[in-house]
Amino acid sequence: MCPRGAGVRSGTQGQAQGVDIDHQEADWVSIHERICQLLIPIHTSLPFFSSEKERKHGMEQLLNRQKYIIDVAQSTAQKFILEGEPGKAIPAGLQALRFSIRVYGACSVDVVPAYLLLAEACMDAGCLMQATTYLSQAQWLILKTPACSLAVQLKLHRDLGLLYAAKGDLEQSLYHLANDIYLASCAFGPDAVQAAEGYFHMAKIFLRQNKTDVANSLFAEVTAIWHAFLLKSVQTQEQILKTQPTRLFLSGAAEAQQTEAIQALNTILDFREKAPKQQPDGTAKVLHSLAMLYYLNGDLSKAREMGAKALDLMKQLPQQESLEAVDHLLNLINSKPCYGK
Repeated sequence: MCPRGAGVRSGTQGQAQGVDIDHQEADWVSIHERICQLLIPIHTSLPFFSSEKERKHGMEQLLNRQKYIIDVAQSTAQKFILEGEPGKAIPAGLQALRFSIRVYGACSVDVVPAYLLLAEACMDAGCLMQATTYLSQAQWLILKTPACSLAVQLKLHRDLGLLYAAKGDLEQSLYHLANDIYLASCAFGPDAVQAAEGYFHMAKIFLRQNKTDVANSLFAEVTAIWHAFLLKSVQTQEQILKTQPTRLFLSGAAEAQQTEAIQALNTILDFREKAPKQQPDGTAKVLHSLAMLYYLNGDLSKAREMGAKALDLMKQLPQQESLEAVDHLLNLINSKPCYGK
């Protein structure tokens, strides 16, 4: 029997009446259905071990199961955040936090990713006070861990930047986003895609401050970073397709980064197309980037649409350096199917 279900059924009548049915259902849909069977051996008492070797092996198995649950819960929470369902992400994030504390201890920096996920979900759900609490916990753990990785630190600053933006404190938001970009540049290099999201969010803050020129230059930086990265990825994909015709490949970019890139580049495209002063070269570069990204994600219809628009726009430019690259991409799209994940 499921440990969670048993817990609800075996409680007193008063406790049963106090259970929020909607929350139970949300928990089940979000995460519990995925980890239900994994919880059974964890909640079952360990058997008697006849030797120290057996005991250590049993403890290692228990630890590995709990770490696996953390991975499942975190990936599930991230998936729901990307899909715009923060209400479903929160129960999964809470399970990730619960088992992270159990495995690593409440004062370990390894608990921070769960706090950050919960903060993101709460921000998306409009629960800014709860998001502030989670980020405060994460910040405290990072401050007391000098050896904390730059990747975790930059994620904290990015989330703090988004939190202050949601609260309307734009100067504090810019401060944390600047730290995000600096740490991403130190960890991965100034032209790495990990820095692009910080530039993008900072550009949106400057738009809110009516500083369009600054926002425009930051949007151009985001486009340049992704354009260079995607050009290399398309070249790599082309080589892989020669030996593995059914494999889709996007080197160095996780699913979350790909989703963020699509959202960011579409936002930038909308900004460019609606700008009073048109910059066709910049618009063409965004369209080319989106065409490559959709191609690598296996969405050939959108890739073809964006590529054709980029090609038409580039033909109108006095300098047509990228024309050959776009034309080659369209040939790739039309010549071979690119399979999705």
